[in-house]
Amino acid sequence: MNAQTITLEQVRQIGIDALNQQLGVVGMIRFLQQSEMGWGDYTKDREQWLGNPKLKDLFDAIKSSEEKA
Repeated sequence: MNAQTITLEQVRQIGIDALNQQLGVVGMIRFLQQSEMGWGDYTKDREQWLGNPKLKDLFDAIKSSEEKA
């Protein structure tokens, strides 16, 4: 099979088959989870989730969490 004449879908399927053969289903899934491309803009999303907390606020939150545990 010539790599230049097969479609991207065929390349993907051949790759998945090879991973499955060498790693088994669980290993293949673990590999794919590690190598998947993410989506979105993590930096912008992180700013929305976390804001811009002050170091003292973070320290106080950690200390409070430790006291509750």
